[in-house]
Amino acid sequence: MEHMEKRTNYCGNITADYIGKKVNLYGWVQRVRNLGNLLFIDLRDREGIVQIVVNHDSGKKLMDIAESLGNEYVLQVKGNVVKRSDVNPDMKTGEVEVDATDIIILNKAKNPPFEIKDNIDVSEQTRLKYRYLDLRRPSVQKAIILRSKILRATHEYFDQHGFINIETPE
Repeated sequence: MEHMEKRTNYCGNITADYIGKKVNLYGWVQRVRNLGNLLFIDLRDREGIVQIVVNHDSGKKLMDIAESLGNEYVLQVKGNVVKRSDVNPDMKTGEVEVDATDIIILNKAKNPPFEIKDNIDVSEQTRLKYRYLDLRRPSVQKAIILRSKILRATHEYFDQHGFINIETPE
C-alpha cells in the first residue's frame, strides 16, 4: 500500500480560516447530491461534515469517480477551500466548501441498514447488530470522546499524585 498523506485537519474543522488553502481530507460519504454537471458530496468524520464540490470543469475522470460514490464509502479528498455562495449557518463548516482536485476511494461500502446520523428511527436490535456503524453516529462519538477525556484526566491526576497503575491477572 502506498504511503498515505497526512490529513490537513478533520472535515468538521475546515472553516473560513482555510479559504484559499489546499486541504487533504479523509472521511465517510454522508450523502451525494447530483445536479447534473455539479455534484455535492457531504464528507463526514468524527468532527463533522464538510461539503465537497465536483463539476465538469474538474475533468471527466474526477466527475466519473464522484458519480460512482455511495453512502459510507471511505475517501481521501484533496482540494481547494473556497467560500460557499450559499452559506449554511446551521453548520460549523457552512461558510466554505472544498473544490475537489482529487478523490481517492479508499474503501467501498454496501448501502447501510440505517442512516449514520443522530435521531434515527431504528430498533435497538438493529443498532446493536450493526454496532460498527452505530459507533459512527455523532452523539455516540461525542460520548466516546468524553469518556476518553475523563479517563485521561483521571490517570493524569493519579500520576501527578504518585499513584502507580498496576493490572493483575484475574
